[in-house]
Amino acid sequence: MPRLLLAGCGDLGTGLGLQMVKEGWDVWGLRRSAKDLPKDLQGWSADLTQPTTLQAPPTSFDCVVYTATPDEYDEAGYRRAYVDGVQNILQVLKAQEQPLQRFVLVSSTSVYAQNTGEVIDETSPTTPSHYSGRTILEGEEKVQDLGDVGVIVRFGGIYGPKRTQLLSSVQKGKAVCYDGPPRYTNRIHRDDCIGFLRHLLQLERVEPLYLGVDSSPAPKNDVLNWLADALGKEKPPIKPESERPQGRRSRSNKRCSNQRLLDSGYILQYPSYQEGYTAILQQLQDHKASDSTP
Repeated sequence: MPRLLLAGCGDLGTGLGLQMVKEGWDVWGLRRSAKDLPKDLQGWSADLTQPTTLQAPPTSFDCVVYTATPDEYDEAGYRRAYVDGVQNILQVLKAQEQPLQRFVLVSSTSVYAQNTGEVIDETSPTTPSHYSGRTILEGEEKVQDLGDVGVIVRFGGIYGPKRTQLLSSVQKGKAVCYDGPPRYTNRIHRDDCIGFLRHLLQLERVEPLYLGVDSSPAPKNDVLNWLADALGKEKPPIKPESERPQGRRSRSNKRCSNQRLLDSGYILQYPSYQEGYTAILQQLQDHKASDSTP
């Protein structure tokens, strides 16, 4: 029975853990307070950013999936999550008697600075100007030092039943389109994140790096207009490009290729945002119908 540690066991980690338990794995979820984990997962209450809390691991582990996210969205928070946390757990794992078989780091496509609609893949240069991308890359380097054991997955924008910010903005009439050149966005459904991580744990041979995105990079305006049609709402208003906010996310404009992901044998449940959001809308409708049933 392989032993799996989910380091930073939030939504993705919990979903993955429940899948692996069904397949006979012994799964441990590490979080500051593990008492609220589902009963099928074993809990390790510890803080990845505090080495003293990690000194007594409950067992040795064959595989680790690191899914921790910043507790605060500033440079210090990113450093704690992606640099200190990775370094601390690797230090603990180094001391266990049996060798680690696989360490998967959940990373982000924010490490790419390309912003003119380029097609990028795992070989494209990473020169992020923002602290988030720079600190994530620093954490990636620690996983790369593991050699064949280390695997990095750079996920695009994750959406799903509990991640409906874009959909909600259209539903509430707060979404805006801009009239400039297309600005491409890249996303992946939460269930495909879990599915691909499961896939990587079971592959005999893996690549050191994957882009975790669906097969349909799309201009954000197209996505917003499609959602408006699907919701039966008016299309978002169009504003001049000069009024577009200048934050890091709004400047992003690249098309991420998932060819390596597909070549690994993984079959996407939701190859595009149309399939993914259609499923979400159906789930919301079913939930609403069940709530209204006497």
